[in-house]
Formats: sequence, structure tokens, C-alpha cells
Amino acid sequence: MIQLLPTIVRSLVAVATFSAVTVAAHAQGVTGDVQAGHKKAEMCIGCHGIPGYQNSFPEIHKVPMISGQSDKYIVSALTAYKKGDRKHPTMRGIAGSLSDQDMADLGAFYASQADKTAADAPRTASTAAAALIEKGACASCHGANFSKPIDPSYPKIGGQHADYLYFALKAYTVEGNKVVGRSNGIMAGIAKQYTHSEMREIAKYLSTVEGELKTVPQSRFR
Repeated sequence: MIQLLPTIVRSLVAVATFSAVTVAAHAQGVTGDVQAGHKKAEMCIGCHGIPGYQNSFPEIHKVPMISGQSDKYIVSALTAYKKGDRKHPTMRGIAGSLSDQDMADLGAFYASQADKTAADAPRTASTAAAALIEKGACASCHGANFSKPIDPSYPKIGGQHADYLYFALKAYTVEGNKVVGRSNGIMAGIAKQYTHSEMREIAKYLSTVEGELKTVPQSRFR
């Protein structure tokens, strides 16, 4: 079954892409405005505007770098928090207050902060990490360099914080918890095949890959 998983993942990509298109259709006609997003991001900078800032729930980990992500991924992630598919209490509370226009504006703002392009080929992984990456068919969705997802509603993961990536992978394996976990059939199937040690190995490698993400320092008192 494990040997067949990469093939199954590739077969299910079309289904996941359809879901992403559905999210986009829900916000059809909504165009993000960078300047509006800059103002609305005041609610975000307390965590995402401080380099190295750590979240302590449900365990200590750096908050993800989101500057440089695509606008569609930002919208997709916020929508997942709003729907409860991602169960972080603080993020769900914030996302629940946002309209489609708010999400589009925030997406446009964070996408506008992209200022570099990752190399087409990522750094060579160790034998162990390469085997784990292949086992999960990670490049099938996130791109060969992990910064060019096949669908813009999927995240760039190259260069992301290792402890956050580890936290995110574990979240997909959680079931029946009202405040922790992420609902995504494909990612759950992939994550559940790994031990925590293997998740750490994957996260460590991906964090060393040249990426397009960063944290843009911003004052809380602007």
C-alpha cells in the first residue's frame, strides 16, 4: 500500500484541484487590493510581522513565513480556518471575521512582498530525506523545487521553518480534536504514513531548500 501511495496521490491531485477551484469560484469576481491588504494586515503583524516569532499552541513553533506565498494560497488557508478545516483557535477567530474581499486583499498584500525566485532545482537531499520525500510524492503538488506548486492554492514549502512544517504535518494526522488538527484527505493519507522522526527529517530538509518565503518586519505601532 505504501509503495502505491505516490501513484494514488497523483491520481487524487485532480480531485484536490477541483476543490481549490471551488474555493476560487466562491470568491469569483473578488479582486485583491494591495493597499487595502496592507491596512488590513494590522491584525496579522503581531505574529507574522516579527522574524522568528514563536507560537506556543499547541506546542512551541515558529509562525509560518507568509510573505511571498501566492494570493490564492493565502485565501485558501484563511478559508480553511474560517470553515474549521484548520483548527487553530486564534487563526479561526481571525478568519471568521473576514469577508471574501478581506481575504483577497490580504492575499494580494502578502503576494506582493515576493522579491525572489527559487532555483529550479533544490539542494540535494540526504538519502533518507530523499526517500521520504519520494514516498510522499511531495513534488507532485508542491513542485520540483517546492516553490512552484501545481496549483496556486497550494503552499510553497521550500525554505519554510522546519518546526512549523513538522507541526503542520502532525496536524494532518489528528482526528476528533476540536481545537487542533487539519482536515485534508490527501495530506492526512500522506502524513499518517510517517513517524514523527520521519516528519522531522522531511521538515529539516525542506527548511534548507532555497525558497521564496520571508518575514517582512513591520512595526506594531504604525
